[in-house]
Amino acid sequence: MSDSKNRRSYSVIVLAAFVLGIVLAGTACYLAPIQPSQAVDEGGNQAVSPVGSNIIAGIVDKTSPAVVKIETTAQRARSYDPYFNDPFFKNFFGGQFPQGQAEITQGMGSGFIISKDGYILTNEHVVSGATKIEVVLTQGNKRVPAKLMGSDTELDLAVLKIDAGSNLPFLEMGDSDKVKVGDWVIAIGNPYGLDHTVTVGVISAKGRPVTIQNRDYKNLLQTDASINPGNSGGPLLNMKGQVVGINTAVNASAQGIGFAIPTSTVNPVLNILKTQGKVSHPWIGVYIQPVTNEIAQYLNMGNAEGILVSDVVQGGPADKAGLTRGDVILEMDKQKINTTKDLTDKIDNAKVGQKLQLMIFRNGETRIVPVTVGEKGEVD
Repeated sequence: MSDSKNRRSYSVIVLAAFVLGIVLAGTACYLAPIQPSQAVDEGGNQAVSPVGSNIIAGIVDKTSPAVVKIETTAQRARSYDPYFNDPFFKNFFGGQFPQGQAEITQGMGSGFIISKDGYILTNEHVVSGATKIEVVLTQGNKRVPAKLMGSDTELDLAVLKIDAGSNLPFLEMGDSDKVKVGDWVIAIGNPYGLDHTVTVGVISAKGRPVTIQNRDYKNLLQTDASINPGNSGGPLLNMKGQVVGINTAVNASAQGIGFAIPTSTVNPVLNILKTQGKVSHPWIGVYIQPVTNEIAQYLNMGNAEGILVSDVVQGGPADKAGLTRGDVILEMDKQKINTTKDLTDKIDNAKVGQKLQLMIFRNGETRIVPVTVGEKGEVD
């Protein structure tokens, strides 16, 4: 009887301990902070995943004060009836007729502070044509005037400067080359005027070429983090809170397709924009396309090789050198040109004023044509 009683007591103790263990384990799981999963990337850095953790909130809390709203004002002459230029109307009305009036337009975008003394990075299209630029800071919703220090239409980048103290919060520029497809990213900006909106997604692709209106972007990051009008110029952050891209565009006909300029494009020209105001773009002034088998046959070429000059910019370096439509560029400085990218890369890496030796195919024979690299946009 005693043994049976002891066994029952022991069972009760074991059961109680088991139940207590569940409660304590559950309490411990509930009370213990959830740690972000950690891994080591190729660079030896610890990478973190935002899933099941509050790391995003921490990054946003730390970086958000450096993200700003940019408001612009532009003035342009309002067009008037061209008939008012007719001498008949001037004589009839005695010169008293409506003249063109200035039309004021307002614009808005995002940007972020990149140095404690007030330099700000944004998109060129955010401030293009602006006669007045103001920056709204997070702290105290303070509005300060901004000066345009430098901009580049082709790269769609602009640097502003504000005088708001010497110890401003700023963001660290990261390395977009280390970003992998599938990495988590955070976008912060002011879409539709909604201050400091935060969206989260992943890198969907890298190196995307995209043409938007008159801009040809060659190397964009694609992300499914929501990017909307007003986000332009804001930062795309990695899980260390570093900037890996500048939010730039969204595909309006699709969902979850946004684009950002990678820091690999920004970093080499950032100091140039700050100190010199513009970036030099070498060019030779040709429109090019691949040589297909049909084109090669039409030009009586043995093989489909090189790059076809489909047109030449009048007054440009290639035009001055004697290149014409229908020429095929086979080599540049004794290096074969197999793709359009081969040619554009070599020109991009050249310096304005540098002489390049082009081997071209024309009228059934090859010849060497020297071309002096020019500054893009400068045409005689």
